[in-house]
Amino acid sequence: MTALDLRAARERELPARPSAHRWRRGLANSVKYGSLVIGSVLTLLPLVVIVMASFKNQREFQTTGPYDLPQALGNVENYVIAFTKGRMVDAFVNTSVILLVSITGTILIGTMTAYAIDRFDFRFKKSVVMLFLLATLVPGVTTQVATFQVVNTLGLFNSRLAPMILFMGTDIVSIYIFVQFMRGIPKELDEAATLDGANHWTIYRRVIFPLLKPAIATVVIIKGIGIYNEFYIPFLYMPSRDLGVISTSLFRFKGPFGAQWEVIAAGVIIVIIPSLIVFLLLQRYIYNGFTSGATK
Repeated sequence: MTALDLRAARERELPARPSAHRWRRGLANSVKYGSLVIGSVLTLLPLVVIVMASFKNQREFQTTGPYDLPQALGNVENYVIAFTKGRMVDAFVNTSVILLVSITGTILIGTMTAYAIDRFDFRFKKSVVMLFLLATLVPGVTTQVATFQVVNTLGLFNSRLAPMILFMGTDIVSIYIFVQFMRGIPKELDEAATLDGANHWTIYRRVIFPLLKPAIATVVIIKGIGIYNEFYIPFLYMPSRDLGVISTSLFRFKGPFGAQWEVIAAGVIIVIIPSLIVFLLLQRYIYNGFTSGATK
């Protein structure tokens, strides 16, 4: 083949390159969006089934399929039963009180501990940090017998104080999040405040704590979701029906309501709605918090 022939062959191949590139890009986009659609369907399908079941009456639920639409979308009887007989209002109050106290305590304890670890040099500092790391590696369920005995000895069993103290005292992950964020705060700010006459408490309260707002938002969201969905600790340490939280109240629907799964579905929707609203309002802080923590 001569040089002219090679040149002619290359010219014929040139138009095919953009076409191949577009074909590969189209295939990649198809795979990307196809996987997103499949993931969205798999995520939302159980929720759609529960929503439809919550609007069905007992006979309709037993005689129709899970994907069949309810005859009356305005049937809110199941939600009324869940709220009144299921005592969901009391459950929301108990959950809110435990959530507020636990998160406040976690933030105060976590930020103070992180401030001490990051800003001060003291004996056995590395050992303390290693013990924190070791504590994260111990499965919590293996220490429940000893924890229960301590809680019972202190007279905290069957009270709201038991889950509050346990939620505040076992969150090593929050301390690590605060430490990671605090390492990004220049120590020159501490030195400048010291020159102005501020003591350590003032530096923590007026300099460090306000700069930790992104980390606090991240901890509030992570901790809040964990406490909101927690079932084991409230079920074990608060067996009284008056102290039920939303997770244990939802579980107790299996008792008095037996096979009334349509009422249970309405209770599930009632539990999901507050967390969904909070997520929609705070999703910007969620993404910023996770990305900031990932890059530190």
